Amino acid sequence: MMDNEYSKYGFATQCIHSGNKPDAETGAIERPITMANSYVLPYDPSKVNWSSADDEKPLYTRNGGANQMYLQERLALLEGGEDAVVLSSGVAALSGTFFSLLKSGDHVIFSDVTYIAVYRLLNELFNNKFEVETTILDTSDLDAIKKAIKPNTKLIHIESPGNPTLKITDIEAVAKIAHEHNILLSVDNTFSSPYNQKPLELGADIVIESLTKYINGHGDAMGGVVVSRKEIIDQIKAQAMVNLGGTISPFNAWLIMRGSTTLPMRMEQHNKNGQKVAEYLESLPCVTFVAYPGLKSFKGHDIAKKQMKGFSGMLSFGIKGDHDKHNEFVSHLKIITSAVSLGHGASLIAFLGEDDERQYLFPDEFSNGFFRMSVGTEDAEDIIADLEQAFKAVGLL
Repeated sequence: MMDNEYSKYGFATQCIHSGNKPDAETGAIERPITMANSYVLPYDPSKVNWSSADDEKPLYTRNGGANQMYLQERLALLEGGEDAVVLSSGVAALSGTFFSLLKSGDHVIFSDVTYIAVYRLLNELFNNKFEVETTILDTSDLDAIKKAIKPNTKLIHIESPGNPTLKITDIEAVAKIAHEHNILLSVDNTFSSPYNQKPLELGADIVIESLTKYINGHGDAMGGVVVSRKEIIDQIKAQAMVNLGGTISPFNAWLIMRGSTTLPMRMEQHNKNGQKVAEYLESLPCVTFVAYPGLKSFKGHDIAKKQMKGFSGMLSFGIKGDHDKHNEFVSHLKIITSAVSLGHGASLIAFLGEDDERQYLFPDEFSNGFFRMSVGTEDAEDIIADLEQAFKAVGLL
C-alpha cells in the first residue's frame, strides 16, 4: 500500500525516503540486496496459500521479494496510487495488465501511437489467441473515441506522449469519457515519468511505467510497474506475477530503487536539454520536422503544457536525405550513441527506417525515415555541438 508516512513531503524527499528504512540486523541506512528465493515459513505453514502474493511478509520470490516490496512502496507513492506491482520489464507490466483484466469477448480501444509491443499485443496476439476485440485509433481525437465505444468495451489504453511520434492525448478528457461508460483507462507514462506527469491525478485508473527508462535512469536494469487501486493490483499480482511468473529479480529491484533517488534532478536536466536540443534542430533548414511537446509549433503543445510539468528528453526528427544519409549522419556522432532505449545519462539516437510495421499510422512527415532521440544529461552545448559537427560532416550544414 502507499507509504503514507511520506505522503506529506515533496517529490524529491519521497524519492529518497519512501520504501527505505535502516536495516534491522546491521543498521545500514539503505536497504540491502536480499538475494533469497525463499523465506522462513510461519509456525503453521499448512494455512499458507502457496500461490498468492503476500504484501506483509515474503514467502517465495516469485510471489514477491523484499526488494520488490520496498520499490513498490516507493512507486505507489510517487505515482499517487493505492498500490503497485513491480514486474520484470515494462512489457511484462503491459502484458500482465492486459492479461489480468481482459477476457474473451471484451473490447479494447488503444492509441495508434504506442510502443511496438503494445501494438503487437493488442493488434495481433490478444485478437488471435484470446478473441479480444481491439480498435486502434487516434486517441487525441475525442470524438473518435466516443464513436468507437461498444457495450463490451472494457479498457482504453493510451500513451502520452506516444512512442515514437510524441503524440499527445488529453488524459483528463479521455478519463471523463471512459468513466461515463464504466470503462477503465490505462496510461503508459514512460516518456514522462511521474516527475513530469501523474496520470492517476488526471483521472486515469492505471498507470504503467517501464522502470528500465527514466525511473532507473542508468541503463543497467530492467523492470516495469503498474500502479492503481488495490483491487486491480491484487489481480495483476496474482495473475501476472505469481501465475505467469513475471517477477523482477531482487538485484534489478535494488538497482532501480537506487536509481530512483536521483529522478527529480535527472528529469530537470533531461527537460532542459530536451528543450534546447529541440529548438536547435527546429532552427535548421536541413531538418524536415521536430516532434517535441515543448515546442510551440508542436500540434499537442497546449495539452502537453496543461498536463505535464516538463516535456522530458524524448524527441523525434527528420533530415533531408535518403536512407544512407541517415546512417551516415549517425556514424559521425561522437558523444551521442546509436542505441535503443531511453532515459540514460548518455544521449541515445536510433534511426527508424521507412518500413516500420506501424508506418501507416504515423504522420506523413515520418514516412521517409526519422530519428528517435533520447536527450541525455550531458551539457546541452556538447550535445548540440555533436549534432552540428555530424550535420557538417554529411554536407547538410
